[in-house]
Amino acid sequence: MKKEVEEKVNKKHKKISSSIKFTILAVILIAIFCVALTPVTFQNDTYYTIKVGEHIAQNGIDGQDPFSWHENLAYTYPHWLYDFITYFIYSISGFTGIYITTCILSIILGLSIYFVNTKLAKNQLFSFLITIGVIYMIRGYIAARAQLVTFILFILTIYFMERFLETKKKRYAVGLVIIPIIIANVHVAVFPFYFVLYLPYIAEYVIAVLAETIIYRKVKLAILKIKIKQYTNKTGKEQKIETLKKELEDLEAKIDKVKIKRTKELQNPYKIKFIKNQNVKWLILIMIICLLTGFLTPLGTTPYTYLAKTMQGNTTENINEHLPMTLSNDTNAMCAIILFLAILIFTKSKIRLSDLFMIGGLCYLMITSRRQITMFAIIGSVILNRLLLQLLESYTKQKEKELVNKLCHIIGVFIITIILLGLSYHLGKDKLNDQYIDESTYPVKASEFILENIDLQTARFYNEYNYGSYLLFRGIPVFIDSRADLYAPEFSGKEEDIFLDFIDTSSIGTFYGDIFEKYDMTHVITYKNSKVNMIITNTEPEKYKELYQDDYFVIYEIVK
Repeated sequence: MKKEVEEKVNKKHKKISSSIKFTILAVILIAIFCVALTPVTFQNDTYYTIKVGEHIAQNGIDGQDPFSWHENLAYTYPHWLYDFITYFIYSISGFTGIYITTCILSIILGLSIYFVNTKLAKNQLFSFLITIGVIYMIRGYIAARAQLVTFILFILTIYFMERFLETKKKRYAVGLVIIPIIIANVHVAVFPFYFVLYLPYIAEYVIAVLAETIIYRKVKLAILKIKIKQYTNKTGKEQKIETLKKELEDLEAKIDKVKIKRTKELQNPYKIKFIKNQNVKWLILIMIICLLTGFLTPLGTTPYTYLAKTMQGNTTENINEHLPMTLSNDTNAMCAIILFLAILIFTKSKIRLSDLFMIGGLCYLMITSRRQITMFAIIGSVILNRLLLQLLESYTKQKEKELVNKLCHIIGVFIITIILLGLSYHLGKDKLNDQYIDESTYPVKASEFILENIDLQTARFYNEYNYGSYLLFRGIPVFIDSRADLYAPEFSGKEEDIFLDFIDTSSIGTFYGDIFEKYDMTHVITYKNSKVNMIITNTEPEKYKELYQDDYFVIYEIVK
């Protein structure tokens, strides 16, 4: 007996040891992979983020843009807290500090996806593999931008929701209330999306309630009870009352039979599982409380109005990441959708109704706006994990823990490590010689010329969207930059649609000379290979005096 107990204890310790070993290995490899995919070269948003943060540190949130030469542009500071923190980091350690911070946030995102999956889907192996797949899938969106913080917050939101529905513990409710407060200050544009995540759970609960309610028979039941009450205490109606009571008993018996039948069907559904979780009522209350958290920000009502104003304008129709996705051009998204469909159609795996609503809604959002591939991948990882685990247990005798135990042997650890390190090196090797600033994309030398030779008090530059943020970072007032909302009339408070004027000018949809005259511009800075520059060079060189050019940019003074 003692020997058997010892064997059980040793077996349990061995399993725990294998689990810990795999977790340590997974954490290290995920961290390396995340760093390998984190770009060294910054995107255009990073430059205005630093400058906006500096302005907030010096002047607070004044509601006005100080960086464009347009006068009195209203600015909402949609990610003021992230801007301020980024500037604080930059002021201490420069671009290196921002890069290291981005690497850390990338690692936190990867580990958050992994640990949320292990907790909710109850497995390690698939959690590890799916995490690697998700990080690879969203690699283009890993950057020094506020969205990297909200990715982490959204996967934590799913964890808190699921755990609250399972346990009803207050700490998860507190987490759900704190997250929208952070979002309202870090990245206000996605504040409404937080509440979208509640809808699948609420929809499942409503359908579960309806499934228990046999409406037409409930109505008939109520009518019978009313009739019995009407005939009570009336002489000569005893026979009628007895008949109605008998009818009432028969109807109640039928309802009970139908309920039993439906309960059995729900216990073993064909494909879709759903339950009536009473904790959803409390989740709805939490959502209502969270709706008020948008006021806990210095931005006023912006969390409630920002997205609506953005959708009213034309910026989303002209910015690449907001455009609808073409599945044929995105292999990752297409493969993910095919994988979900294949598991649901051709295997015995069953999906929770809330998960079906969630993945269906995220798929729709991804197709309508390609940037939502991030949410589809991050949140969909938990759903895919559950389905894959069911698949493994349905078609093989081997359990997931047994596979983990095997992989934790020396050979398994060696193989996994070599594969992930090789993949990380392959994906990261091109970044080894990258600089923080790409001089072919941003006018580094041209900005130095402007600062040394042109009076910025009187100059009004025409510049392009992609490098406007770098110009304002260098202290050069701009015509436009990547804060698209700032230049749309819905936000700017101006009658002119500055953003649309730029789009028409850069695409030669409008004659650039008319726009230069409309805004009384004095100088032009543009890419050497831009349409505007090619036309100026070949048709109107006498109207534009060339002041500077390098391998990538050219500067003109407009002759008046």
